[in-house]
Amino acid sequence: MTQRTEPEDERADVGGAHIGLAVTVAFVAVIAFSAGAQWALVVAEAAGGWFLLALGFAWTFVDRGVEAVKHAYRLTFGWGDYVSP
Repeated sequence: MTQRTEPEDERADVGGAHIGLAVTVAFVAVIAFSAGAQWALVVAEAAGGWFLLALGFAWTFVDRGVEAVKHAYRLTFGWGDYVSP
């Protein structure tokens, strides 16, 4: 079995996705403290729903298994590249 190598730009996107996830978690925490847990749950469910839609898209059109999860993660939280300097 051969291991598929990722292009350099795909590996870089994961760092931005980590930042996007961290910003999302911080935003949910701020919502929880200021508006209450029910609104934080609504925001968290929206992010989770978007991830599930991206996972369905990636599973159907891109790849299967772990690669589909990686693509969905980058599709959902990859906007963190634009937040970081």
